Amino acid sequence: MNPLTSDVIIVGAGIIGAACARALASAGVGVTVIDRGTTAGGTSSACEGNLLVSDKGPGHELVLAQYAASLWRSTVTELREQLGDGFPSVEFDPKGGVVVATTAAGAGSLLGFVAGQRLAGVDARVIDASEARGLEPDLTARIEAAVYYPEDAQVQPAIATEALMASARLYGARLLENTRVLGPLLDSAGSLIGVTTPAGELRGRRVLVAAGPWSGEVAGLLGVRLPVRPRRGELLVTTRMRHRIFHKVYDADYVGAVGSDDGALQTSSVVESTGSGTVLIGSSRQLVGFDARLRVDVLSEIAAKAIRLFPFLADASVMRSYGGFRPFMPDHLPVISEDPRMPGLWYATGHEGAGIGLSVATADLILDLMLGRPTRIDAAPYSAARASLAPYLEAVA
Repeated sequence: MNPLTSDVIIVGAGIIGAACARALASAGVGVTVIDRGTTAGGTSSACEGNLLVSDKGPGHELVLAQYAASLWRSTVTELREQLGDGFPSVEFDPKGGVVVATTAAGAGSLLGFVAGQRLAGVDARVIDASEARGLEPDLTARIEAAVYYPEDAQVQPAIATEALMASARLYGARLLENTRVLGPLLDSAGSLIGVTTPAGELRGRRVLVAAGPWSGEVAGLLGVRLPVRPRRGELLVTTRMRHRIFHKVYDADYVGAVGSDDGALQTSSVVESTGSGTVLIGSSRQLVGFDARLRVDVLSEIAAKAIRLFPFLADASVMRSYGGFRPFMPDHLPVISEDPRMPGLWYATGHEGAGIGLSVATADLILDLMLGRPTRIDAAPYSAARASLAPYLEAVA
């Protein structure tokens, strides 16, 4: 059997892979997406669908998030027009975010963080307790400081992934689900020219690894080390109720948990309503490998912190819980570039808990880089060759 040939082989059918497939295919690039499971079968269906700038301090991740925020509304419009009314809504909701500190120490940290964000162009509006309760009437009375972020938004992550992939396929991308990578195809110079799978060879000018927390495993199969690790997160979902939470609301501890290197359990309160009437309650972060066991102690801690923000949740009924693995990078930045150690090997991974929001900007960067044209933002900070990542990389195995 002749090997299947494409311009780009994308490994991973989550939201990063789907967004990259859509961007490339829409520009006329031949794309084949492969995944050992199904579209949105991993991290992209086990998260909250955050499109946030509020949790990012000044720096390269914030720049990428601001770029993504400028793209999401038009992307949603394009998807709706292309896929039609018969495709489920991605539930884009520019609801805004409210961050609350309930202690004096937390208030000082929050206000200092906000000052830096505002210098970086984030629309962060410090509000008093009465204004916070005007936005969220059921908030706790224990408010030491609060900030309103009108740029924060939300999508339904699994549907958004499916929509991006459906769009990519309409542009000509091919999708091979339940297809594992077994190893690399290399030319005589050591450049990557495809992958082997149980069904045979797939050849391409480039291979883009977009496998989320499994990207390190895929890179290893291709002959290099990439320090992506899975960081576990847990969520609770209530039964349906009257709409009582109107924004994404979280406590000031969330920002510290996002940026922490600590592998031990960290929890903070993140609470929001969904279009279906349930309430999502998170979140936790913990480096436990790919251990997916239910942790009742973690869920209890998440619930207790949510009740501190919204006391009425003490009487709410939990319908289910779920967890997922986020692709954690040691320097807290995604990798969006070619691998300098192996020509032909590219990455779009390592976004940790921000992958849903950053997906469309990541896809734009990948498209511009692969086509050799100027990028809209500086791509160097996300390169696999960056200095902050060098201590974690090894030569080709």
